[in-house]
Amino acid sequence: MSASIQLPESQRQRCEVWTRVMGYHRPVAAFNPGKQSEHRERQHFCEPK
Repeated sequence: MSASIQLPESQRQRCEVWTRVMGYHRPVAAFNPGKQSEHRERQHFCEPK
């Protein structure tokens, strides 16, 4: 069963997303606007086991 917990706005915090670029990991927020746009357009997939 999935329970949904709603936190008040004062207790919420922003989630920082990191990705691997050119062999090392960086936060997406540190990208320039063009690279952030490119990141949003990426196709995500799950490789079968």
